[in-house]
Amino acid sequence: MVLVATKKAAVCKRPYTLGKRLENSGHKRAAILEAARSQLEANGFLQLTMDSLARESGVTRQTVHNLFGTKTGVLEALFDQLALDGGMERMGAVMQRTDIEAMLAGFVDVFAGFWAKDRLLLRRIHGIAAIDPELGAVLEARNRRRQTAATRVVDQLSRRSGGNETEDRTQRIATLDALTSFEFFDALAKSCGKEEDPARLVLEMVKKALAR
Repeated sequence: MVLVATKKAAVCKRPYTLGKRLENSGHKRAAILEAARSQLEANGFLQLTMDSLARESGVTRQTVHNLFGTKTGVLEALFDQLALDGGMERMGAVMQRTDIEAMLAGFVDVFAGFWAKDRLLLRRIHGIAAIDPELGAVLEARNRRRQTAATRVVDQLSRRSGGNETEDRTQRIATLDALTSFEFFDALAKSCGKEEDPARLVLEMVKKALAR
C-alpha cells in the first residue's frame, strides 16, 4: 500500500512541475521581450544582442536561445506581441466580411489602430530597419502580409464593379498599400496632432483613390 501511494504521488507531481515550468518559461519570455522593446527604444538595434537581452531580463544567454533561437526570432516574437497588443487579431474577422465597404473600413481601422498604439516605438523600428538589413527583412515580411490583405480588398472591390484590368489592379493595390503604411500614417498624425483624425482621413483618401 505504501508503494502504491508513493507511485501515485510521483505521478501527480509531474503535471504540477510541468505547469510551474511552463509558467516560469512564460515569465522569462515576457521579460526578454520587454528587454528587447526597451533596448530598441533606448539604444537601437545594433546594441540589442543575445547577451544584452540576457543581462537585462535576468536570465542566461542559453535561456534566450532556447526560447527564441536567434535575435531574429526575438524580433519576430516582439512584433507578434506588438500586433496582439495593437488589435491586429481583428483582421481575420475583417477579411471575412461580405460587405466590401465594411471590409475596406475595417482594414483601414485595424491598421490605423495598430500604428497609433505604439507609434513612437514603431517609428524608431522603421527608422532602424531602413539602415539595418536584418531588421529590414523582418519588417518587410510583415509588410508583405499587409500587401496580401490589401490585394484581397482590392479584388473584392473589382468583383463588385466588374473590373479586371491587370494594370488598374496593380495600381489600386499599390495605392491601398501606400495609404495604409506606417510611414503615411505617421506623417499624417504629425500634421493632425490627434490620433483619431489620421484614421478618418486615411479612410476618406482610400475611398477617393479606389473609387471608379
